[in-house]
Amino acid sequence: MWVTGSARTNRLLVGLWVASAAINVALMYRMPGSETVPFHLVWIGLSIVYGFTRWRPVAMVVALLTVATVTGAIMVQDAASGWIGWEETTEVPLMSALFVVQVWHVHRRQRALADVRRLAEGDRRGAEHQQLFVRLVSHELRTPITVARGYTELLRARLAEPSVQEDTAVVLDELDRLDRITRRLVALIQKDNSSVVRPTDVDRVLAQTVHRWEPTADRRWRVRSAVGVVSLNEERLATALDCLLENAVKFTGPGGRIEVIGSARPERWTVEVRDNGCGLSAADVATINAAEGPLPRTSSGTGLGLAIARTAVAACDGSLAIAGEPGAGTIVTLEFAIAVHDGQMTAG
Repeated sequence: MWVTGSARTNRLLVGLWVASAAINVALMYRMPGSETVPFHLVWIGLSIVYGFTRWRPVAMVVALLTVATVTGAIMVQDAASGWIGWEETTEVPLMSALFVVQVWHVHRRQRALADVRRLAEGDRRGAEHQQLFVRLVSHELRTPITVARGYTELLRARLAEPSVQEDTAVVLDELDRLDRITRRLVALIQKDNSSVVRPTDVDRVLAQTVHRWEPTADRRWRVRSAVGVVSLNEERLATALDCLLENAVKFTGPGGRIEVIGSARPERWTVEVRDNGCGLSAADVATINAAEGPLPRTSSGTGLGLAIARTAVAACDGSLAIAGEPGAGTIVTLEFAIAVHDGQMTAG
Protein backbone atom coordinates (compact mmCIF):
# COMPACT_ATOMS: atom_id res chain seq x y z
CA MET A 1 0.00 0.00 0.00
CA TRP A 2 2.92 2.37 0.69
CA VAL A 3 6.05 2.38 -1.44
CA THR A 4 8.56 5.01 -0.29
CA GLY A 5 10.91 5.31 2.65
CA SER A 6 11.76 2.37 4.82
CA ALA A 7 9.15 -0.35 4.37
CA ARG A 8 9.38 -1.24 8.05
CA THR A 9 8.90 2.39 9.12
CA ASN A 10 5.95 2.80 6.76
CA ARG A 11 4.28 -0.33 8.06
CA LEU A 12 4.81 0.88 11.62
CA LEU A 13 3.33 4.33 10.93
CA VAL A 14 0.28 2.96 9.13
CA GLY A 15 -0.20 0.30 11.80
CA LEU A 16 -0.12 2.93 14.55
CA TRP A 17 -2.65 5.05 12.68
CA VAL A 18 -4.98 2.08 12.11
CA ALA A 19 -4.85 1.25 15.83
CA SER A 20 -5.39 4.89 16.80
CA ALA A 21 -8.25 5.27 14.29
CA ALA A 22 -9.95 2.15 15.61
CA ILE A 23 -9.76 3.47 19.18
CA ASN A 24 -11.11 6.89 18.19
CA VAL A 25 -13.93 5.38 16.10
CA ALA A 26 -14.90 3.28 19.12
CA LEU A 27 -14.90 6.41 21.28
CA MET A 28 -17.12 8.18 18.73
CA TYR A 29 -19.57 5.28 18.88
CA ARG A 30 -19.49 5.04 22.69
CA MET A 31 -19.68 8.80 23.33
CA PRO A 32 -22.56 10.19 21.28
CA GLY A 33 -22.62 13.95 21.48
CA SER A 34 -18.91 14.11 22.40
CA GLU A 35 -17.45 12.67 19.21
CA THR A 36 -15.83 15.92 18.00
CA VAL A 37 -12.37 15.23 19.43
CA PRO A 38 -12.01 11.55 18.36
CA PHE A 39 -13.54 12.40 14.96
CA HIS A 40 -10.86 15.01 14.26
CA LEU A 41 -8.11 12.78 15.67
CA VAL A 42 -9.00 10.12 13.07
CA TRP A 43 -8.67 12.60 10.21
CA ILE A 44 -5.56 14.32 11.61
CA GLY A 45 -3.88 10.93 12.00
CA LEU A 46 -4.71 10.02 8.39
CA SER A 47 -3.28 13.32 7.14
CA ILE A 48 -0.06 12.95 9.14
CA VAL A 49 0.55 9.36 8.04
CA TYR A 50 -0.15 10.21 4.41
CA GLY A 51 2.32 13.09 4.61
CA PHE A 52 5.12 10.78 5.80
CA THR A 53 4.40 7.87 3.44
CA ARG A 54 3.51 7.53 -0.20
CA TRP A 55 0.40 5.51 -0.91
CA ARG A 56 -0.71 4.10 -4.19
CA PRO A 57 -3.73 6.01 -5.57
CA VAL A 58 -6.07 3.05 -5.10
CA ALA A 59 -4.98 2.60 -1.47
CA MET A 60 -5.42 6.31 -0.80
CA VAL A 61 -8.94 6.32 -2.26
CA VAL A 62 -9.90 3.21 -0.27
CA ALA A 63 -8.59 4.74 2.97
CA LEU A 64 -10.42 8.02 2.31
CA LEU A 65 -13.72 6.32 1.50
CA THR A 66 -13.41 3.99 4.49
CA VAL A 67 -12.74 6.79 6.97
CA ALA A 68 -15.44 9.02 5.47
CA THR A 69 -17.99 6.19 5.49
CA VAL A 70 -17.30 4.99 9.04
CA THR A 71 -17.09 8.41 10.67
CA GLY A 72 -19.96 9.70 8.54
CA ALA A 73 -22.21 6.80 9.53
CA ILE A 74 -21.60 7.48 13.22
CA MET A 75 -22.20 11.21 12.76
CA VAL A 76 -25.47 10.55 10.86
CA GLN A 77 -26.61 8.08 13.54
CA ASP A 78 -25.91 10.62 16.32
CA ALA A 79 -27.73 13.34 14.39
CA ALA A 80 -30.72 11.06 13.81
CA SER A 81 -30.77 10.25 17.55
CA GLY A 82 -30.69 13.93 18.42
CA TRP A 83 -27.26 13.93 20.06
CA ILE A 84 -25.91 16.44 17.57
CA GLY A 85 -27.35 18.79 15.00
CA TRP A 86 -27.50 17.76 11.36
CA GLU A 87 -25.24 20.67 10.43
CA GLU A 88 -22.36 18.92 12.22
CA THR A 89 -22.45 16.10 9.71
CA THR A 90 -21.03 18.54 7.17
CA GLU A 91 -17.70 17.98 8.93
CA VAL A 92 -17.34 14.72 7.01
CA PRO A 93 -17.30 16.18 3.46
CA LEU A 94 -15.28 19.16 4.68
CA MET A 95 -12.56 16.93 6.17
CA SER A 96 -12.64 14.80 3.03
CA ALA A 97 -12.11 17.91 0.89
CA LEU A 98 -9.24 19.08 3.11
CA PHE A 99 -7.60 15.66 2.81
CA VAL A 100 -7.94 15.76 -0.98
CA VAL A 101 -6.26 19.19 -1.00
CA GLN A 102 -3.42 17.78 1.10
CA VAL A 103 -3.05 14.86 -1.29
CA TRP A 104 -2.73 17.33 -4.15
CA HIS A 105 0.00 19.29 -2.33
CA VAL A 106 1.86 16.11 -1.39
CA HIS A 107 1.86 14.98 -5.00
CA ARG A 108 3.15 18.40 -6.09
CA ARG A 109 5.98 18.12 -3.58
CA GLN A 110 6.80 14.59 -4.70
CA ARG A 111 6.91 15.68 -8.34
CA ALA A 112 9.18 18.59 -7.43
CA LEU A 113 11.51 16.27 -5.52
CA ALA A 114 11.53 13.85 -8.44
CA ASP A 115 12.45 16.71 -10.79
CA VAL A 116 15.28 17.76 -8.47
CA ARG A 117 16.59 14.19 -8.29
CA ARG A 118 16.37 13.91 -12.07
CA LEU A 119 18.28 17.15 -12.55
CA ALA A 120 20.91 16.06 -10.02
CA GLU A 121 21.31 12.76 -11.83
CA GLY A 122 21.65 14.60 -15.12
CA ASP A 123 24.33 16.86 -13.63
CA ARG A 124 26.19 13.82 -12.29
CA ARG A 125 26.12 12.09 -15.68
CA GLY A 126 27.17 15.32 -17.36
CA ALA A 127 30.14 15.63 -15.01
CA GLU A 128 31.13 12.04 -15.71
CA HIS A 129 30.90 12.60 -19.46
CA GLN A 130 32.92 15.80 -19.12
CA GLN A 131 35.66 14.02 -17.22
CA LEU A 132 35.72 11.26 -19.85
CA PHE A 133 35.88 13.86 -22.61
CA VAL A 134 38.78 15.61 -20.88
CA ARG A 135 40.73 12.37 -20.62
CA LEU A 136 40.06 11.53 -24.27
CA VAL A 137 40.97 15.03 -25.46
CA SER A 138 44.14 15.02 -23.41
CA HIS A 139 45.19 11.65 -24.79
CA GLU A 140 44.14 12.20 -28.39
CA LEU A 141 45.86 15.57 -28.66
CA ARG A 142 49.03 14.90 -26.71
CA THR A 143 49.84 11.48 -28.16
CA PRO A 144 50.42 12.67 -31.76
CA ILE A 145 52.38 15.66 -30.46
CA THR A 146 54.67 13.35 -28.50
CA VAL A 147 55.11 11.02 -31.49
CA ALA A 148 55.84 13.90 -33.87
CA ARG A 149 58.35 15.38 -31.44
CA GLY A 150 60.12 12.04 -31.09
CA TYR A 151 60.52 11.61 -34.83
CA THR A 152 61.67 15.21 -35.25
CA GLU A 153 64.37 14.80 -32.59
CA LEU A 154 65.44 11.54 -34.22
CA LEU A 155 65.76 13.33 -37.55
CA ARG A 156 67.85 16.08 -35.92
CA ALA A 157 70.14 13.47 -34.43
CA ARG A 158 70.68 11.71 -37.78
CA LEU A 159 71.11 14.74 -40.03
CA ALA A 160 73.61 17.41 -39.07
CA GLU A 161 73.01 19.74 -42.01
CA PRO A 162 72.46 23.31 -40.80
CA SER A 163 69.33 23.67 -42.90
CA VAL A 164 67.82 20.50 -41.40
CA GLN A 165 68.73 21.61 -37.88
CA GLU A 166 67.16 24.99 -38.50
CA ASP A 167 63.97 23.56 -40.01
CA THR A 168 63.52 20.93 -37.30
CA ALA A 169 64.05 23.56 -34.63
CA VAL A 170 61.08 25.42 -36.08
CA VAL A 171 59.06 22.19 -36.03
CA LEU A 172 59.95 21.60 -32.38
CA ASP A 173 59.01 25.15 -31.45
CA GLU A 174 55.64 24.76 -33.13
CA LEU A 175 55.08 21.40 -31.41
CA ASP A 176 55.88 23.02 -28.07
CA ARG A 177 53.44 25.79 -28.88
CA LEU A 178 50.75 23.26 -29.83
CA ASP A 179 51.40 21.36 -26.60
CA ARG A 180 50.94 24.54 -24.57
CA ILE A 181 47.69 25.31 -26.38
CA THR A 182 46.50 21.75 -25.71
CA ARG A 183 47.26 22.06 -22.01
CA ARG A 184 45.39 25.35 -21.88
CA LEU A 185 42.34 23.89 -23.59
CA VAL A 186 42.29 20.89 -21.27
CA ALA A 187 42.66 23.18 -18.27
CA LEU A 188 39.74 25.29 -19.51
CA ILE A 189 37.55 22.22 -20.05
CA GLN A 190 38.24 20.74 -16.62
CA LYS A 191 38.11 24.02 -14.72
CA ASP A 192 35.18 22.79 -12.59
CA ASN A 193 36.48 19.28 -11.94
CA SER A 194 38.94 20.21 -9.25
CA SER A 195 37.21 21.59 -6.17
CA VAL A 196 39.42 20.47 -3.25
CA VAL A 197 39.90 23.33 -0.83
CA ARG A 198 42.55 23.03 1.87
CA PRO A 199 44.81 25.33 3.92
CA THR A 200 47.49 26.53 1.50
CA ASP A 201 50.63 28.59 2.00
CA VAL A 202 50.15 31.16 -0.74
CA ASP A 203 53.70 32.49 -0.32
CA ARG A 204 55.06 28.99 -1.01
CA VAL A 205 52.85 28.53 -4.09
CA LEU A 206 53.99 31.84 -5.57
CA ALA A 207 57.67 31.11 -4.90
CA GLN A 208 57.49 27.59 -6.32
CA THR A 209 55.64 28.73 -9.44
CA VAL A 210 58.18 31.45 -10.21
CA HIS A 211 61.07 29.08 -9.50
CA ARG A 212 59.59 26.59 -11.96
CA TRP A 213 59.36 29.26 -14.66
CA GLU A 214 62.84 30.78 -14.18
CA PRO A 215 64.71 28.26 -16.37
CA THR A 216 62.26 28.68 -19.26
CA ALA A 217 63.12 32.25 -20.22
CA ASP A 218 65.95 34.76 -19.83
CA ARG A 219 64.07 37.23 -17.66
CA ARG A 220 64.69 39.05 -14.41
CA TRP A 221 62.38 37.11 -12.13
CA ARG A 222 61.28 38.38 -8.74
CA VAL A 223 58.75 37.13 -6.23
CA ARG A 224 57.73 38.44 -2.83
CA SER A 225 54.67 37.67 -0.78
CA ALA A 226 53.27 38.11 2.72
CA VAL A 227 49.84 36.54 2.36
CA GLY A 228 50.35 33.52 4.60
CA VAL A 229 48.02 30.51 4.83
CA VAL A 230 44.46 30.61 3.48
CA SER A 231 42.02 27.88 2.50
CA LEU A 232 41.75 27.60 -1.26
CA ASN A 233 42.19 25.29 -4.22
CA GLU A 234 45.94 25.32 -4.84
CA GLU A 235 45.63 23.80 -8.31
CA ARG A 236 43.35 26.59 -9.50
CA LEU A 237 45.68 29.27 -8.19
CA ALA A 238 48.69 27.57 -9.83
CA THR A 239 46.78 27.27 -13.13
CA ALA A 240 45.99 30.98 -13.11
CA LEU A 241 49.61 31.89 -12.33
CA ASP A 242 50.96 29.62 -15.07
CA CYS A 243 48.74 31.30 -17.67
CA LEU A 244 49.70 34.80 -16.51
CA LEU A 245 53.42 34.04 -16.39
CA GLU A 246 53.30 32.49 -19.85
CA ASN A 247 51.72 35.70 -21.12
CA ALA A 248 54.35 37.77 -19.33
CA VAL A 249 57.13 35.75 -20.98
CA LYS A 250 55.43 36.08 -24.34
CA PHE A 251 55.20 39.87 -24.18
CA THR A 252 58.66 40.58 -22.71
CA GLY A 253 62.02 40.17 -24.37
CA PRO A 254 65.30 38.71 -23.04
CA GLY A 255 66.31 40.53 -19.89
CA GLY A 256 62.77 41.77 -19.27
CA ARG A 257 61.38 42.04 -15.75
CA ILE A 258 58.63 39.80 -14.39
CA GLU A 259 57.42 40.16 -10.80
CA VAL A 260 54.90 38.27 -8.71
CA ILE A 261 53.77 40.12 -5.59
CA GLY A 262 51.40 38.81 -2.91
CA SER A 263 49.91 41.03 -0.22
CA ALA A 264 47.15 40.85 2.37
CA ARG A 265 44.81 43.36 3.97
CA PRO A 266 42.31 42.79 6.79
CA GLU A 267 39.53 41.62 4.47
CA ARG A 268 41.24 40.84 1.15
CA TRP A 269 44.44 39.43 -0.29
CA THR A 270 45.86 39.99 -3.74
CA VAL A 271 48.42 38.61 -6.16
CA GLU A 272 49.93 40.89 -8.82
CA VAL A 273 51.80 39.69 -11.89
CA ARG A 274 53.83 42.58 -13.32
CA ASP A 275 56.01 42.82 -16.39
CA ASN A 276 57.76 45.60 -18.30
CA GLY A 277 56.85 44.26 -21.72
CA CYS A 278 55.00 45.81 -24.63
CA GLY A 279 51.90 46.51 -22.54
CA LEU A 280 48.32 46.83 -23.73
CA SER A 281 46.32 49.47 -25.49
CA ALA A 282 43.58 51.29 -23.60
CA ALA A 283 41.01 49.59 -25.85
CA ASP A 284 42.36 46.13 -25.02
CA VAL A 285 42.37 46.89 -21.29
CA ALA A 286 38.77 48.09 -21.43
CA THR A 287 37.69 45.07 -23.49
CA ILE A 288 39.31 42.55 -21.15
CA ASN A 289 38.05 44.11 -17.93
CA ALA A 290 34.51 44.57 -19.26
CA ALA A 291 34.12 41.07 -20.73
CA GLU A 292 31.83 38.79 -18.70
CA GLY A 293 31.91 35.69 -20.87
CA PRO A 294 34.77 34.26 -22.93
CA LEU A 295 37.40 36.90 -23.62
CA PRO A 296 37.33 38.20 -27.19
CA ARG A 297 40.43 38.24 -29.31
CA THR A 298 42.45 41.42 -28.81
CA SER A 299 45.24 43.04 -30.75
CA SER A 300 47.74 41.28 -28.46
CA GLY A 301 46.51 37.73 -28.90
CA THR A 302 43.62 35.26 -28.52
CA GLY A 303 43.06 35.92 -24.81
CA LEU A 304 42.90 32.18 -24.07
CA GLY A 305 45.47 32.36 -21.25
CA LEU A 306 43.64 35.22 -19.57
CA ALA A 307 40.32 33.41 -20.02
CA ILE A 308 41.67 30.34 -18.24
CA ALA A 309 43.22 32.46 -15.50
CA ARG A 310 40.03 34.40 -14.94
CA THR A 311 37.96 31.21 -14.87
CA ALA A 312 40.29 29.59 -12.33
CA VAL A 313 40.25 32.71 -10.15
CA ALA A 314 36.45 32.98 -10.36
CA ALA A 315 36.19 29.37 -9.21
CA CYS A 316 37.98 30.53 -6.03
CA ASP A 317 35.45 33.39 -5.67
CA GLY A 318 38.09 35.88 -6.77
CA SER A 319 38.35 38.50 -9.49
CA LEU A 320 40.89 39.39 -12.15
CA ALA A 321 41.65 42.90 -13.36
CA ILE A 322 44.29 44.07 -15.83
CA ALA A 323 46.04 47.37 -16.28
CA GLY A 324 48.75 48.54 -18.68
CA GLU A 325 49.87 51.02 -21.24
CA PRO A 326 51.62 50.55 -24.59
CA GLY A 327 55.36 50.21 -23.93
CA ALA A 328 54.92 50.44 -20.15
CA GLY A 329 54.20 46.82 -19.28
CA THR A 330 51.18 45.08 -17.83
CA ILE A 331 49.83 44.49 -14.33
CA VAL A 332 47.35 41.68 -13.72
CA THR A 333 45.74 41.73 -10.27
CA LEU A 334 44.04 38.74 -8.68
CA GLU A 335 41.90 39.69 -5.69
CA PHE A 336 40.26 37.39 -3.16
CA ALA A 337 38.09 38.01 -0.11
CA ILE A 338 39.14 36.59 3.24
CA ALA A 339 36.46 34.83 5.29
CA VAL A 340 37.39 33.52 8.73
CA HIS A 341 35.84 30.27 9.89
CA ASP A 342 36.94 28.88 13.27
CA GLY A 343 40.11 30.91 13.10
CA GLN A 344 41.06 29.71 9.60
CA MET A 345 41.26 32.26 6.78
CA THR A 346 39.38 31.15 3.68
CA ALA A 347 39.54 32.54 0.16
CA GLY A 348 36.09 33.51 -1.04
